[in-house]
Amino acid sequence: MKLIFAGTPAFAATALSALIAAGHEIMLVLTQPDRPAGRGLKPAPSEVKKLAQRHGLGVEQPLTLKDAAAQASIAHADADAMIVAAYGLILPKAVLALPRLGCINIHASLLPRWRGAAPIQRAILAGDAETGITIMQMDEGLDTGDMLLRRATPIGSEETAGELHDRLAALGGELIVQALQHRPAPIKQDAALATYAAKITKEEALIDWRRDALSIQRQVRAYHPFPGALTTLNGERIKLARARVVALAGAPGVVCASAPGALVIACGSGAIEVTQLQRAGGKTMPTAAFLAGFAIAPGAQFGS
Repeated sequence: MKLIFAGTPAFAATALSALIAAGHEIMLVLTQPDRPAGRGLKPAPSEVKKLAQRHGLGVEQPLTLKDAAAQASIAHADADAMIVAAYGLILPKAVLALPRLGCINIHASLLPRWRGAAPIQRAILAGDAETGITIMQMDEGLDTGDMLLRRATPIGSEETAGELHDRLAALGGELIVQALQHRPAPIKQDAALATYAAKITKEEALIDWRRDALSIQRQVRAYHPFPGALTTLNGERIKLARARVVALAGAPGVVCASAPGALVIACGSGAIEVTQLQRAGGKTMPTAAFLAGFAIAPGAQFGS
């Protein structure tokens, strides 16, 4: 099948790789313009652009799909369908109508739950037992189109957003290939069941130790690797990368007495044992290694 592919991050690159491996003819790849990255803030290509270039595919990086030039390029590709995965640009009505089979989206949730920008993190924060991938025929709404394929997967009790992202990316690649092969009948979404997955902000990643241990543990999981669940100790910023709920108690944010090389912090109810963390600008490391170079005594107060 002749395809246009529109996507930007690693999640999308996984799907593009699956489509290439399945033998589809990629007529054009659309991805976001190069963005400043790294300590030098030099413009860096997206994961999709790097993959496309390795395969010798034509790449365009329009700032918008609303102008005539971008739409002309899409029309010129004469594709059967446009596959969209975490692209980052709105597809106007004129673009949605250009491919013969329309535009098909790979969405990282079980629609209609978690429409929007951050479905993986929101599912973890909400304590959902499962999530999944929905292959959706795109319309002008925000993730409101008819569903073509939908497959669930359980969320592990200690699984981070990064780990779940990678599993869903692989599942998305598998399902888009199946959808193009079998062309399943579309199913309407039940709008009454819809929830919205708002974009993650750095501000909401700040830990409030007055909350219960399970909520804070979900926060740690949902915000790893980005933006990182943030707290402070004696004015220094520290990000928690992994934690588990434990049956201890104490004043919120206070380090409980624990075994050497371990870090247990009391919450509003219960406590969490932090198993990986990092200082500002440092690398994520296991707690025992972290404490070897940064001593934290029982009774220390986080959030200060």
